[in-house]
Amino acid sequence: MTAETTTESLTAALTAPRPRLDRRSHIATAAIVDIALAGQVAAASYVAPAAMHCAVAQTPMRAEASTDATAVSELLCGEGFDLFDSVGDWGFGRSRHDRYTGWVALAALRDGPTAAGHMVTAPVAPLFSKPDIKAPVLADLPFGARVGGSDEGKFLAVAGGGFLHHRHLAPLPATPLAVARLFIGAPYVWGGRTPRGVDCSGLVQAALAACGFASPRDSDQQRETLGSAVDYADRRGGDIIFFPGHVGILVDADTLLHANAHWMAVVIEPLADVIARLADTPQPVTGVRRIG
Repeated sequence: MTAETTTESLTAALTAPRPRLDRRSHIATAAIVDIALAGQVAAASYVAPAAMHCAVAQTPMRAEASTDATAVSELLCGEGFDLFDSVGDWGFGRSRHDRYTGWVALAALRDGPTAAGHMVTAPVAPLFSKPDIKAPVLADLPFGARVGGSDEGKFLAVAGGGFLHHRHLAPLPATPLAVARLFIGAPYVWGGRTPRGVDCSGLVQAALAACGFASPRDSDQQRETLGSAVDYADRRGGDIIFFPGHVGILVDADTLLHANAHWMAVVIEPLADVIARLADTPQPVTGVRRIG
């Protein structure tokens, strides 16, 4: 094979149509292609990610490398992040728990994974400087934060510093609906995943994850992959119900628990009221899925 033929082959490969990939979960830009896509996406070279983790209470994942950019999701303490590129103070990559892509402030990340064997189950858990409830609070960790450490009486001595009370790491209710109830009253925040601020799909994801069910980040992804499809007429409490660009959890067949921009909070309200607000939509309910 001549050098000219090799160049032509490479040029043809690089200019060939790429398979349709969801850029929310696949790293395949003009400059960077995930090494995991080798053989699927043609590229002059591929990038293997560096394993990182979130080392602060929580940090936004943004659409662009700027504090002014939309927050598309967020990373919580102890969650893993695969770093593919960096620009200035920002790193581009993918969260490990749901494979969602975005830009994260590099100052919030540390090298390597964490041995995070415990999850914060309180809406907010104070991280004390000593194993004493009267000690100064170093930080507030949100629901869903992951930590590792060793027992010290009523506290967990957290690896990296600080102490969490075991009450704030107590076992959760057994169902996603019961977990979602812990978020009632939380403010609606686009891209949020905790009781400090949460959006519709973030609430569903957090409730499912707390009960051991993996979930993608966005409502359309959840509608396509979660559980099994159920006829609307057969819906019941605990089912996940979908609307155009929205999702919630049924309390019963006629009542919905959801984070929504209408009330700007997590609320429980009649399902009929939600459907009435979508009166101009050709298909107000786009699907019902059952977990387990």
